[in-house]
Amino acid sequence: MEKRVMLILVSSRKESAEMVQKVLTGWGCHIKTRLGLHDDVLENCTESGLIFLELKGDTAKLDEMERKLNLVKGVDAKQVVLKTE
Repeated sequence: MEKRVMLILVSSRKESAEMVQKVLTGWGCHIKTRLGLHDDVLENCTESGLIFLELKGDTAKLDEMERKLNLVKGVDAKQVVLKTE
């Protein structure tokens, strides 16, 4: 069994959130689970955040999503593949 996840670190949410959202929407059918984390909310809302995705589908398409996310300024996206026997 194999699980593929992606971690996306966004260092400037105000600057890059719109473009990140567009990329994720374009690959929405490949995202099984999406979880967004950031340190504070309301008045202390942070500029950085971490997005966790559980992915499904063709690896070439998932690689393309990762590439497009990494083109966005202030974004670092990495896939992780976990395998069990």
